[in-house]
Amino acid sequence: MEFLDLPPMLGAAGSVRLPGSKSISNRVLLLAALAEGETDIRDLLMSDDVERMLEALRALGVEWRREGDSLNYRVRGVGGPFPVKHGDLFLGNAGTAFRPLTAALALSGGEYRLSGVPRMHERPIGDLVDALRQLGADIRCTANEGYPPLHLKPATIRPGGVVRVRGDVSSQFLTALLMALPLTGVETTIEVVGELISKPYIRITLELMARFGVQVQQQGWERFVVPGGARYHSPGTVFVEGDASSASYFLAAGAIGGGPVRVEGVGRSSIQGDVRFAEALEQLGARITMGDNWIEAAAPASGVLKAFDLDLNHIPDAAMTLAVAALFADGPCRLRNIASWRVKETDRIAAMATELRKVGAEVEEGADYLVVKRPAALRPAAIDTYDDHRMAMCFSLVGLGGCRVRINDPKCVNKTFPGYFDAFARVARPVPVVAIDGPSASGKGTVAARVAEALGWHYLDSGSLYRLSALAALRAGVALDDEAGVAALAAALPARFEGGRVLLDGDDVTDDIRSEACSAGASRVAVLAAVRAALFDRQRDYRVAPGLVAEGRDMGSVIFPDAGIKVFLTASAAARAERRYKQLMEKGLPANMESLLKDLQERDARDAARPVAPLTKLPDAALLDTTERNVDEAVAFVLELVEAGRKSSG
Repeated sequence: MEFLDLPPMLGAAGSVRLPGSKSISNRVLLLAALAEGETDIRDLLMSDDVERMLEALRALGVEWRREGDSLNYRVRGVGGPFPVKHGDLFLGNAGTAFRPLTAALALSGGEYRLSGVPRMHERPIGDLVDALRQLGADIRCTANEGYPPLHLKPATIRPGGVVRVRGDVSSQFLTALLMALPLTGVETTIEVVGELISKPYIRITLELMARFGVQVQQQGWERFVVPGGARYHSPGTVFVEGDASSASYFLAAGAIGGGPVRVEGVGRSSIQGDVRFAEALEQLGARITMGDNWIEAAAPASGVLKAFDLDLNHIPDAAMTLAVAALFADGPCRLRNIASWRVKETDRIAAMATELRKVGAEVEEGADYLVVKRPAALRPAAIDTYDDHRMAMCFSLVGLGGCRVRINDPKCVNKTFPGYFDAFARVARPVPVVAIDGPSASGKGTVAARVAEALGWHYLDSGSLYRLSALAALRAGVALDDEAGVAALAAALPARFEGGRVLLDGDDVTDDIRSEACSAGASRVAVLAAVRAALFDRQRDYRVAPGLVAEGRDMGSVIFPDAGIKVFLTASAAARAERRYKQLMEKGLPANMESLLKDLQERDARDAARPVAPLTKLPDAALLDTTERNVDEAVAFVLELVEAGRKSSG
């Protein structure tokens, strides 16, 4: 799927069971592989990053098996360095696999080549390579110094003493060294140069190493001593917590969209630093409750998030969610100390600034900060995701601002959360749509307008839009064959449908659009591809709270395929001809029953035979035959469907 269209939403509420943590999953897999004994890993994350780690471990001689269709794995550790001494490993864009494996392989005495996708080859690894070279490792950057791909050769390792590594680019460099150094069997001290970023991720590493029997002596965040003679031993069974970074999207949805939204799988007992995202939301006014294994978020009592100025170095991944949450705050928001964003799956500072501007925000971008100011109203946009899972998941929240959003390359979420959009749909409450289609003169316009009035929802008469586009062009002096000019007018068509009237920029044009000139103009502009594309989006923009009743061709199949209620309203050709005859006679216009019936039958045949979107009842549409029903009965039928839908959705 090249893109995913998300509808505008009324709010969010419900609960989500989180997938396993990527950070914990890949750390546990590597530790289990290096340990003595077999380790049962429960609730492992199934994602692209974890699959790259599993593939690499198997290629390096580590035996593992999955237990049926579950997320439980059994890993037989090799009790030290990897037994396979030659390998050519492709690790995609999985930093949590690439960096730790680089360190473990450098100390395994073999010859290995490590590569990834082009973006991985742009992500710096020089600080880790330099630290490993201090130990005697023979590592060559085969394209650009300081970056993958890497070629590791057998070398005489000189363990012990002090190894220095920078801490201000990525905490994964320190994590990689910490997990690999027990392979040397000699006490080694790691000194961190510069400020260590993302400290909570180091806590995860130390906690998991301890579970596998290696206790690292920590002296602040500047020195770490890996003891001599340390060896990893399987703890038997390890449970992988839910992913706290992934929790941020659902907690933010609850804070923005009313809530409550509960995430299950992380809570106050979590070892992941990103659970502190909940604290950040509290500072924005969100109402947070927490248990040992769950967190719940609801909107502030005021209904609006507070503006913030926060140092987010401790939760760099979850901080991205706050950048989008800033769109819903009551003032400009500053995200500070986020320089590590620039060396992630993409340059996240630049990417976030670019995409936030698309939805209307004012954004100031710095080397290690962002300032985000919400627009008066969010505008629909197609969001580019840069092959970055977190960009895709963050921007799903834009729909809570009442506008549609398109997520390009949605499959990038497979890196950490393959089922993300399905999970998000379970808590999101989209603006409801009733789509009514049917043959000419079936009464769908009258019924749709009455239903919209009864519900207090908006109404869309899609059949009038091409006439309105032609009228707008004629009034603006735009030639009807000026495709770009007419499309620009169509895209922003200021049209409303109220009480049986059609309004263009506030003017009643109900009769004007039925003129001969307007009818002819509608036929001319309807064949212009750019106009049709513009009206496709314009029709979707009528979907605003509290709901929409849309009538016309393709409403339920093309424009609003996710409409909760779809109705195919029909009647016999004879009944429709009789109704049309009475309407014309009441207006004092000439009419002939035989001619009307023939015209309707011919039109039905043409509509049914159209090569594109032929007129037909959709499988998920309710059939409403009004041959023997009046308008009041037809309206009641549709309203009953809406009420039944409300009850079934809770």
